[in-house]
Amino acid sequence: MAMKEGKGVISVLRNQSITPGEKWRLMKAKTARFLFGFNDRKGFLLKLVIYTLLLCIGFVYLYQMLYMFITSMKSLADLLDSSVRWIPSVFYTENYQQAFSVMNVRESLLGSFTIALVPTIFQVAVASLVGYGFARFNFPLKKVLFGLMLFSFIIPPQILMMPTYRLFSELGLTGSLNAFWIPAALGQGINSTIFILIFYQFFKQTPKSLYEAAEVDGAGQLVSFFRIAIPMAVPAFIVSFLFSFVWYWNETYLTSLYLTSKSTDFTTILLQLQQFEQNYEAFYPVAENSPNKKNEGIKMAGTFISVLPLLIIYFFLQRYFVESVDRTGITGE
Repeated sequence: MAMKEGKGVISVLRNQSITPGEKWRLMKAKTARFLFGFNDRKGFLLKLVIYTLLLCIGFVYLYQMLYMFITSMKSLADLLDSSVRWIPSVFYTENYQQAFSVMNVRESLLGSFTIALVPTIFQVAVASLVGYGFARFNFPLKKVLFGLMLFSFIIPPQILMMPTYRLFSELGLTGSLNAFWIPAALGQGINSTIFILIFYQFFKQTPKSLYEAAEVDGAGQLVSFFRIAIPMAVPAFIVSFLFSFVWYWNETYLTSLYLTSKSTDFTTILLQLQQFEQNYEAFYPVAENSPNKKNEGIKMAGTFISVLPLLIIYFFLQRYFVESVDRTGITGE
């Protein structure tokens, strides 16, 4: 009891010692800290702006995916019923069964993974070597070669499309996967310059003392590259691999130009999506009162199948991707 009474007296004395002006300044400072933050702590207003932007941007992307998936699960009756918008009366899986057979999903998915994975491996490996060379060594005409590399990226690809196709035809590269992995292995894959710049910037930021210490211990350039550069550049490898894989996966013009220009059975999921309408009519001939009429639900089912592999890959790798992007901002000596 005596201790409680002592604490009460102290609090009363403290309250009596603070003037109204000081109380107002304390409340004002607390309010400013709450709204605007202090030191490294974000305030309420900044958090509100950040989360509002994240919700708005997330809604823009998620709305399309939700609309696509829900529409793909609607039957023809639900599509014609204006009262059914977000919740179908029944989850209709027949759309996916028809789209699966029309798009020949097994072979087309295998083709898509092959045409995306093989050139990506070569492109990332070569881009890392070229970026390491530009970042670590000084050699004659280095700036000229670096400028020519940037200039090759600035040129619109439409200008080089037909000369490249003619060259590949004369070399016998068209009609096979060679038209993709050989240019990637020579540093001329899809947007290879971007990946070279990523590795160049990352290796440029790596502390030189690590390489100097390795040289003192007797390590050669290849040993330094595999033992020091590659472990330090794991974030750059992850970012480059993911972007390269997605770009090769989504490439349809070059695929149709190099592969389907000649008679070949090689196909991808996106090529099948482009030919969806004519393939559907061949699989399901449409009569006057046929229930197999092509509708928006079947189209959305085919589209969702084509983007589902990338969503699954991103779902499992998004943590590493975010960490990689965050770590690429770390500077060295």
